[in-house]
Amino acid sequence: MTASSPATACGVDFGTSNSTVGWLRPGQHSLLLLEEDRPTLPSAIFFHDEDETVSYGRGALADYLAGYEGRLMRAMKNLLGSPLIDGHTEIRGRGVPFRVLLTRFIQQLRDRAQEAAGREFTSVVMGRPAFFVDDDPAADKLAQDTLGEIAAAVGFKHIEFQFEPLAAAFDYESALDREELVLVVDIGGGTSDFSLIRLGPQRARALDRRADILAHGGVHIGGGDFDRQLNLKTAMPLLGLGSQLRSGKDVPSTVYGNLASWHTINFVYAPKAREQLAYIRANAAERDKIDLLFRLIEQREGHWLALQIEQAKITLSDAPQTRLVLDRIRADLDLVVDRPVLDDATTPLIARIESTVAGLLREAGANAGKVDTVFFTGGSSRLPLLRERVAALLPEARAVEGDLFGSIGAGLALDAARRFG
Repeated sequence: MTASSPATACGVDFGTSNSTVGWLRPGQHSLLLLEEDRPTLPSAIFFHDEDETVSYGRGALADYLAGYEGRLMRAMKNLLGSPLIDGHTEIRGRGVPFRVLLTRFIQQLRDRAQEAAGREFTSVVMGRPAFFVDDDPAADKLAQDTLGEIAAAVGFKHIEFQFEPLAAAFDYESALDREELVLVVDIGGGTSDFSLIRLGPQRARALDRRADILAHGGVHIGGGDFDRQLNLKTAMPLLGLGSQLRSGKDVPSTVYGNLASWHTINFVYAPKAREQLAYIRANAAERDKIDLLFRLIEQREGHWLALQIEQAKITLSDAPQTRLVLDRIRADLDLVVDRPVLDDATTPLIARIESTVAGLLREAGANAGKVDTVFFTGGSSRLPLLRERVAALLPEARAVEGDLFGSIGAGLALDAARRFG
């Protein structure tokens, strides 16, 4: 790449919740427009039952919420590193491998990016979390290898990887006029990743940045996990979680755990799960709650409920309370949820994030007072309790919020230009 020409390669941020593609071009924003003149494409696919139509991104979510019959898939990135990646799911009465679903979505990302750029991309830097899988290097390598195989299958010939928090750091660095020691806090949909790195205009010129990285790590906790815990704390008790069977035993919790997790919602619609639900319904001490659960599953509204919970989490990042309206389950069913409820639901997860950051700082031998900036990116980095806990670890550092959904893609675009020209 020269000062007057665009880069030859792109950067792809395949996210759990949203995805972007970055391409460095002089004088222009690096994120390509992928849907409805927006740079983000929600990581979702909807397969219509009536015909062979497949919709993606906001279109997929809109078709599902409009009530079309079909199958919605979201949070597919969580399959990487999971035993589920070699399994399949039923779509239109046929078993479809999960690898095929990931391939179709990443193919869509490449196709849309090429259409927006007006050129073909054969070289790419793919973003990846610090750890696809915690404490299992072999599974982590397998997850990256799988993503690389999928990237090759959709047409990329030259594939490199970059850690997502480092990509976000490169985006932040592009606007610096002095050197800083920066802690990057990237709270994505499926993972939380951290990098302590020295950044600055002089350092940005180097291709090899290993000497600038003081510490790097992560934990497999993200926005989907916060949603799950909030769901289990608020909506699921209305549907019978925590209630008992007439025998005095607790109602089995498996169905609620699956309903509260994006990538396992479809499990509750399987025949075996329906058999268990029928048993619970016949033996429930609080039949009215189980009837609501039964109605939700009969109407296949699990993803709709997950969207309501996700929106409640987003709203509570700014507002002290919100109302959770569950009228698709029952016309008058709603619940007021306040910030303390969100904090209570997410405290154990945030404590693990806090512990991971504290360990990273110890590993680096970093004096907290020497850290200039905490750079937040990723949608769930806006949770007030999370920011409070990180601020307590680094009380003298200033907090900077990047493009919550675009910093990684923009940083990958910079990295792609450095590597491929």
